[in-house]
Amino acid sequence: MFRSNNLTARIFERQILTPRPGTSINLFRHFYENVCPSHTVYDIDCPDLSFRKFTDDGQFLIGFSRNHQDLVVYRPSWLNYSCKGECPYSLDLPPKARRFDSFFRHLFTISLASANEFICKDFFLYVDPYRFGLFATSTAQVNDNVASADGAIHGVPSIEKITFHLVRLDDGVVLDEKAFYNDFVNLAHSTGAFLYDDLLCIVSLRYQTIHILQIRESGNLVEVRRIGPYCQEDDELFLQSHAQVSPGSSFLPGIKQRLLSFIFRKTWNEEADQSMRVQHLKKKFYFHFQDYVDLIIWKAQFLDRHHLLIKFGSVDGGVSRNTDQGLSFFAVYNMETTEVVTFYQNSSEEMYSFFERFYDFFNSVSRNTLHAQYISSHTNNSHALNQLLNIKSKSGSFSQFVKKMMMTIPYTCQSHSPSPYFDLSLFRYDDKLISAIDRHRHSTEHPIKFISLRQPNVVKFKIKPGVEGGGPDGGRAKKVSSFLFHPYLPLVLSIQQTYMQPTVVNLHFKR
Repeated sequence: MFRSNNLTARIFERQILTPRPGTSINLFRHFYENVCPSHTVYDIDCPDLSFRKFTDDGQFLIGFSRNHQDLVVYRPSWLNYSCKGECPYSLDLPPKARRFDSFFRHLFTISLASANEFICKDFFLYVDPYRFGLFATSTAQVNDNVASADGAIHGVPSIEKITFHLVRLDDGVVLDEKAFYNDFVNLAHSTGAFLYDDLLCIVSLRYQTIHILQIRESGNLVEVRRIGPYCQEDDELFLQSHAQVSPGSSFLPGIKQRLLSFIFRKTWNEEADQSMRVQHLKKKFYFHFQDYVDLIIWKAQFLDRHHLLIKFGSVDGGVSRNTDQGLSFFAVYNMETTEVVTFYQNSSEEMYSFFERFYDFFNSVSRNTLHAQYISSHTNNSHALNQLLNIKSKSGSFSQFVKKMMMTIPYTCQSHSPSPYFDLSLFRYDDKLISAIDRHRHSTEHPIKFISLRQPNVVKFKIKPGVEGGGPDGGRAKKVSSFLFHPYLPLVLSIQQTYMQPTVVNLHFKR
């Protein structure tokens, strides 16, 4: 394990020592204990779309056409109806309450994909200050196992074209686009991109380059930095001007050289005895030298406007979904000085200590984004911390527990719902069936209960994702459900998908 220096701790602590506004704001959310979804419209009459999510400010509902060609955006509204005389609560809702357009107003439909491209339905990032949406389209993936002469990594698939589209969500105007050719960016669940304020990083796995773009208020995507083969803007020019490279040879990428230099210096300083340093280097550095050289960038996220947290691992792990027990490493990289600040293995207890104490630092898209401060985590919520410590105490192997926790970082941007109904200070629910994390879940025939934390025997509301009364298959078919919670209204969409059957969309709301 590599010990961190004081700079590493300061990077984390300078963001954490200042009290987070969410700590006090959460006290006002007790209002939601008595304002909960109380009524469900099952199998609501709605367009045949793939719904992605509500934006975190609650202004838009994002959807895609089933052929993955069109972007469809709605604005949430509310059902309005009247009745003669007194309106008893038990009165049946009017027929229009079964219609999707009674709760959502259609803003626009635009075609994003063209020719042989398709919209990635799992990719969406919301640029909160400007009300922009970032979407991605791509052609089909090709398993190109031959490393090309232009530096592509052997074993990483290729996609002929990946395009990122910046769309103004108020009116559907496509403001700018950024295309990558014969490259590979992990678009699933927005894994390959991270948004921090107006800064966007996109990780090219195939060419091992982190592209840093700035999103301007004018709607332009401006590339301000590339980190990978070169770290400084003039690195390539300097090497071409001064280096004498023999035919067939090549330099290590700039980011890899920075990493190896850091590991060398740390290993050298670990041994105070001058006579033992060479032996220590042989054992700790040169023996593993090729392993370090073979590492590739898996994922990256901003820690602040100057530092990136970069995850390294094997080529196989970078493109595989099953990397649970795989060996990986974390590096904190300063973009201004182009230095690696610290380096950890994924079993590092010190790295886990940062995770346990400062998790909000990883999952915040910005210090100034209000909705991010509402998300419950084990660093701002004692109930979430107790859950983590309980899992930790029951773990048979602490090393395996640490590796499992390290799988969640670098954090996947905008993957947690800020809805108050996921606030662990207010409600208790079965996180195996539903959680704030944006993922599909295996569907259950039983209602999901949200129980008051202050009144442990009181069920505040229930969500049943299936059709009322069960489906024609009697519950035998495999089903998955997804849940879209509005960030502050008592409004939820539950979407149930069953193999070879139409998708069922239910709407849960407060009458």
